[in-house]
Amino acid sequence: MSLPGAPHVAYRGADLFIDDVRLSDLAHRYGTPLYVYSRTAMLDALSAYQRALSGRDHLVCYAMKANSNLAVLQTFAAAGCGFDIVSAGELERVLAAGGDPAKVVFSGVGKTRAEMAMALDAGVLCFNVESEAELEVLSTVAVAAGRTAKVSLRVNPDVDAGTHPYISTGLKGNKFGVAHDRALATYRRAAALPGLEVEGIDCHIGSQITDSGPYLDALDRVLDLVEAVEAAGLSIRHIDLGGGLGITYTDERPPAADALIAALLARIDARGHGHRKVLFEPGRSLVGNAGVLLAEVLYLKPGEAKNFCIVDAAMNDLMRPAMYEAYMGIVACTRRDAVPQTMDVVGPVCESGDWLGRDRSLAVRPGDVVAVLSAGAYGMSMASNYNSRGRAAEVMVSGHEAWLVRDRETPAELFRGEHLLPAR
Repeated sequence: MSLPGAPHVAYRGADLFIDDVRLSDLAHRYGTPLYVYSRTAMLDALSAYQRALSGRDHLVCYAMKANSNLAVLQTFAAAGCGFDIVSAGELERVLAAGGDPAKVVFSGVGKTRAEMAMALDAGVLCFNVESEAELEVLSTVAVAAGRTAKVSLRVNPDVDAGTHPYISTGLKGNKFGVAHDRALATYRRAAALPGLEVEGIDCHIGSQITDSGPYLDALDRVLDLVEAVEAAGLSIRHIDLGGGLGITYTDERPPAADALIAALLARIDARGHGHRKVLFEPGRSLVGNAGVLLAEVLYLKPGEAKNFCIVDAAMNDLMRPAMYEAYMGIVACTRRDAVPQTMDVVGPVCESGDWLGRDRSLAVRPGDVVAVLSAGAYGMSMASNYNSRGRAAEVMVSGHEAWLVRDRETPAELFRGEHLLPAR
């Protein structure tokens, strides 16, 4: 029996499997907390994008902030993907994983001069520029390096994506992108500056979007700008429509990736822009439902107002519930023939906000392993060392095979770069 949103995670009898590997076996082999990813699930999710874009001039750039493990990047690089990055560190990861820098788009509102110089030297495809001030600095850096920086303006279309305010990025009050009514003037400035070459236009309106409407609204505003820019004598070679497609955590019903892209391409064609290269930057929709977080049940703590299931994973391992009040499914890795109890699933961190799930129905006892579902995106990539807790290990599964793709952090590694004061 597959679980909602995670077809590669399913019960076989009493045991929960990912692909053809029993999750409780991985927990016992590698310890907990433990992130486990299905390589097959990632490639299946990618194939929906690739099918829809077949025959079109396109590039799928994985938004690696969702999950930046080297084995994940390696998987997408081998499948022909480019990458959407927001820091020099992410560029270093792409290179270490064998990614092609010529398929990298560099986004982000606060690129430093050093990061710009590094990206120019690596030969990235283009910079998604997010302000007029950034254009001026990039021009200076490119001229000093004797290089030409290809630029795509990220335009803020003032479209409500209908998602959590922390992950909405396309409204006037958000920090991202160039305001729609300033875009034409900013393109003119980009074309006039030395060391820059106008390449495209970019738009990203948010994350965990579950409705096609905001995408189509944003696309229309982007195409309006393309037509205005080209009427002013400038050329736009590609249209980058960003990412942000949501996944099913509980009862959400986002459009399928291929259906969404078909609708967007139809709108592009209908307005006479079918000859342009299209870029997409999916992140969560490629990896979110491909991963689980395993945790061991430490204690069951009954109470007058609440019952608690205390596990060894915490908010430092998975920030989404504490940060966004996000719902993530939690199930036992081995089903017991017992009456379930309603419990809050919480971790050991010294914060009342340290919870993974509220009011969950579980039949578990200490020593059992539970799986937090749909944890492949913004889980490990947002993990911290709060309370001096080492970050979890990570495992990649494909069919019957499993590989350790990140070691568990040791206490000594946590303070390796710190220094005591001199003895007096």
